[in-house]
Amino acid sequence: MLRRTLITGAAATAAAGLARPALAQPASARVLRFVPQADLTVLDPVFTTAYITRHHSMMVYDQLYGLDSKLRPQPQMVEAHEVVQDGLLWRFRLRPGLLFHDGEPVRGRDCIASIKRWAQRDALGQALMARVEEMAAPDDRSFTIRLKRAFGPMLETLAKVGPSALFIMPERIASQDANTQIRETIGSGPFRFKADERVVGARVVYERNPDYKPREGGASDWAAGPKQVFFDRVEWMVMPDPATAGAALQSGEVDWWENPPNDLIPVLRRSRDVMQKSGSPLGTIGTGIFNTLHPPFDKPAVRRAVLRAMSQADFMTAAAGADPSLWKAGAGVFTPGTPLANEAGIEAITAPRDLERSRRELREAGYAGETVVVLSPSDQPALTALGEVGQDLLKQLGMKVDFRVTDWGTLVQRRSSKEPPERGGWSMFHTTWNGIDGINPGVMTYLRANGQSAWFGWPNVPRLEALRLSWFDAPDIAAQQKIAAEIQQVVFDEAPYLPLGQYFASTAWRKTITEPISEIISFWGVKRA
Repeated sequence: MLRRTLITGAAATAAAGLARPALAQPASARVLRFVPQADLTVLDPVFTTAYITRHHSMMVYDQLYGLDSKLRPQPQMVEAHEVVQDGLLWRFRLRPGLLFHDGEPVRGRDCIASIKRWAQRDALGQALMARVEEMAAPDDRSFTIRLKRAFGPMLETLAKVGPSALFIMPERIASQDANTQIRETIGSGPFRFKADERVVGARVVYERNPDYKPREGGASDWAAGPKQVFFDRVEWMVMPDPATAGAALQSGEVDWWENPPNDLIPVLRRSRDVMQKSGSPLGTIGTGIFNTLHPPFDKPAVRRAVLRAMSQADFMTAAAGADPSLWKAGAGVFTPGTPLANEAGIEAITAPRDLERSRRELREAGYAGETVVVLSPSDQPALTALGEVGQDLLKQLGMKVDFRVTDWGTLVQRRSSKEPPERGGWSMFHTTWNGIDGINPGVMTYLRANGQSAWFGWPNVPRLEALRLSWFDAPDIAAQQKIAAEIQQVVFDEAPYLPLGQYFASTAWRKTITEPISEIISFWGVKRA
């Protein structure tokens, strides 16, 4: 229906003689049309970890440092830095000419306010702030961070690209409560958000920021290098139905589709006008998120019974298809193939399943027949599939399930509720993460286990949190790997979440544009071919 709306809408616009870019007009060469994974419902990159909000924020805001494809932080807004006093004092100097979209210069105090607000909700930011003694802005182009204890991953922290990524906002906005969504979208990035053209459920629009000065030298590499923009406008066309999105890409109505489901890839490959590739070399990590505040998942033994009953192969087949080359089961806590991935306690998810035993364990754990409210999105095929398998597993275990299907944007808003399930809260949902966001305890939002300060689900597992924080002090990779193995064992024992496996998704685009930097879904460096 949306595709028909697009076609008829364009015809009606042309008939009315309105000055709006369309594919039949030369101006369309300066417009990039993109099909995102879901609608944009939350604009605040601190308030949510939704990737769609991160994509939006990468366009509108800028970062102090940008992460390149070798996972190295490179200066972005920062011109240079120095470290003195045995690593306890960091001095940063901003590039000249940085301007917010409202015309105000970017100042050191804006950076400090942005770091503070972001760190209230981000795990890596919390680890940094636990060691900060003072942050100051000696002048408009500088800021300093004085530490109580040395913090090795300082630059990696400032360059964090996985949600929640660290973006710089004006002080007047960044000074607002981190637990309340900001309503004004003002950044200093290469695009401006066109709030007046936003159509909820259908379209999001950005325009090129004429005042943006890309970093000089080098080439665009993930979030690093010069962010050169070659389109005047980027239009996100929200298409929840994969068949509609696939037809639009093949016909040229859109230029780029973020995440086509694997079962449509063969169809797209047969089109001479479409290209596709893996969206990330580290794949996508699936997770099942428990709400540990309320029964029944407030009991570790209940969560553990579900973990021991699940099959990663079932989840991955549903999300990525029957071809086992497109997914990996037997995946532990850390992204497979990365330095911290290990086999500690892996039998918890690889041993043969015994549902009758699991039902008995569930009863012995204290499950008392509570209704389990499982949230699932209708507009993201992979997440829909994970949700279907998850709720079916719970039913097989004898749990009473209330399966609530909504769009992803609604789910993102509801999951922030700490109310009991029967009063508008929830018990469980399933989501995925880019593999880069599962490589170590510093970037793994879903590994936090510090109760009310943790990510959605709010697990309180002191042993896990202590291990996570100890990783920051590990002197070498061997020590980090030892801690990672202990972390994995605790996760399998306490089951703060379900590790569902790893799969490999794709992104697809028309040959009329150059290959996008798809690993982080950025809109700079892309041009008409």
